[in-house]
This record gives sequence, C-alpha cells and structure tokens, in this order.
Amino acid sequence: MATTKDYYATLGVERGATDADVKKAFRKLAQQWHPDVNQDAEAQARFKEINEAYQVLSDPERRQRYDVFGSAGLEGDPNIGGFGGFADIFDAFFGGAAGAQAGRRGRPAAGSDLRYDLRITFTEAVLGTEKELVFPVLGRCETCDGSGAKPGTQAVACTQCNGRGEVRSVRQTMLGQMVNVTACPRCHGNGKMVESPCETCRGDGRTERRRNLRVTIPPGIDEGHQIRISNEGEVGPRGGPAGSLYVAVHVAPHAQLKRDGTELYFEATVGIAQAALGTRIVVPTVEGEEDVEVKPGTQPGTEIRLRGRGVPHLRRTGSRGDLHVIVDVAVPTRLSKAERDALKAYADVSGEIVADGGGILDRVRDALG
Repeated sequence: MATTKDYYATLGVERGATDADVKKAFRKLAQQWHPDVNQDAEAQARFKEINEAYQVLSDPERRQRYDVFGSAGLEGDPNIGGFGGFADIFDAFFGGAAGAQAGRRGRPAAGSDLRYDLRITFTEAVLGTEKELVFPVLGRCETCDGSGAKPGTQAVACTQCNGRGEVRSVRQTMLGQMVNVTACPRCHGNGKMVESPCETCRGDGRTERRRNLRVTIPPGIDEGHQIRISNEGEVGPRGGPAGSLYVAVHVAPHAQLKRDGTELYFEATVGIAQAALGTRIVVPTVEGEEDVEVKPGTQPGTEIRLRGRGVPHLRRTGSRGDLHVIVDVAVPTRLSKAERDALKAYADVSGEIVADGGGILDRVRDALG
C-alpha cells in the first residue's frame, strides 16, 4: 500500500493555507532547490517533491480530493509529478511575470477563502453524515450583477494601465534584463474602473448575505481534518471568482470508546469469578451495544477483537478497522465475611497460601455483623 504524501509538510504550510500562502511557499523553496541554482546531489529530487506538492495544492479540484482522500484520491492523474511548466518556474524566480502575462490581464481579483468550524459527534465521524451549514458570506450584488457599476452604466478602462490590468518594469537579474509585470495598483488588476458606483454595493460588486450549504462528511474523518469546497467562499470584487470554503472538522470524544486511527478501544472490567468461570458483557459500538462472550480463564489484559467494528478507512472504500475490547479483572479491596470465607475455601482447595483473616477493620466488622 502506498504511503500518503504530506504535501502541506513538503511546502511548509498549514492545511488551511490560502492559495497565496501556497504560492509564496513554493516560490521560496523553488529558489532554494532548483537544480540550476542548487548543485547538491539531492536538489533535483527535492525540487521534484516541491513541484509535485505545488501542482496538487495550487489546483482547487486536486486539493479537495487530496484533503479528503489523501494521495489515493490523486491516483491515475497523469499530470502530477515531474517538473512543472515554464510559467510556474519563472514565477518562482521573477515574482509572477510569466503568470501575469499568461492570464492576469483584466482578470478581477478572486474572493477570499472562508473557514467553517464544524463540530460533530464521535459516531458521525465514524459513520459519516450530512450537515447543513449556515454562514455569512459576501455574494454577488443582485442590483448590478456583480459589476459594481450603477445600473445603466458600465466600468471604463483604467487610465494608468490602459485597461491591461498590469504595469511593467525592467530590472536586471542573474539571467540578464527581465521585464517584471505586476498588477496595476490603481485598478488592482481589473483593467477597469467604476465611475458611477452601484448604490447597493457602493461599487464593490458584493453584498453580505447568509449562505445555506449542505455538506457530506465522509465516514472515517477525524479531528483536525479539513474539507475544501471550491467556489463556495466569498466572491471576488466586481465579478471576481469565488474563493474556497474550508470546513474544519472537530469531533466530540466518546464516553467509553477511544480511537487510534481506524482502530477503536474499549476497556471492560469483570470480576474474579467472571474471569475464571466466563460470562457475557455488553460492549458499546458506534452502531449500538453488542453482547460479547468472556471465555472462562480470561486473564487481565486479554484482548477480544471485534473485526470490522472500528473506523472506516478514508482512502480505502469498504475497508474498516477493528474494535479491541481490553479485559481488566477487578480485585476487590473490601470483602464481606462470606466472600472472604469463600475465597479461603478456594485457596485451601487450590493449595494457595493466603494471609489469615482480614485486617483489624474487617475483624471488627465481622464481630458486629
């Protein structure tokens, strides 16, 4: 079974990192490990890992599959691995010039990503569930349809960049004279300016509203996992694309069951006679209580395994861990006279040597009883 790669650790970013954070981390590492710059023997392999992580985390659809299913969710994708295109590498060294030339002209800024902290029960995490999320978000203004311009008017070309959405400057680099292209500071890369702002959104193209969204929580999700839902964040100003919604999952602990990955554990306590003679006990599972046999002669620390009653694997459909019942034999600290006499009789029959009588308190209690 292939080991899941931690692309977040490779780039040194948190799971909730924004697209800008991912790109910034990639630029820094690419400049450090690119084989044309770093002559270390491991540079090429290291740069390949960095580039592969960037290919996944910079693509919304791939990142969502990876967040939910790990590396298994990317199997069969022929475009992952190897060295990235020229635009990504150029962008790492020269601050986005190639990327700007390729696609920034007149493109509205994207909206912000959102985070939603979702609290679910232990059982919901194991078996999966669906949840209705309600949250505030900046959505497209209905009055101006997101353009930011007053109805009946339209945006005009920016006078600083002449509608290109970018400005250029020339600088010297290690490869010679390079043209650096950045977003126009006046129109913020939109290429257009609104002279008659919409009265509803005041030219922003967005208004605040409440969003209702139904989300599927897959079986086996754990504390700290995040589900990324593309295009469900805030829309960008003046018609810009929407960001992503990150659903951060928090799982309430179970009163009796403990979880370790896909395995569940339950500590069951039985008496001396029950362990010696055998009994049946009730064990909690995520589906409900289950009757389990404790065989005669069970020793302290004995494990009873209920196969397939643990946590489903997130990345292996149809596979599920086990529930481990750990049996503890309780030794009584206080005995009645009848109980003590019975144990003495057992000791006599089995040849065990035991102390005579109980403590002073036991003898006083027996006398009063």
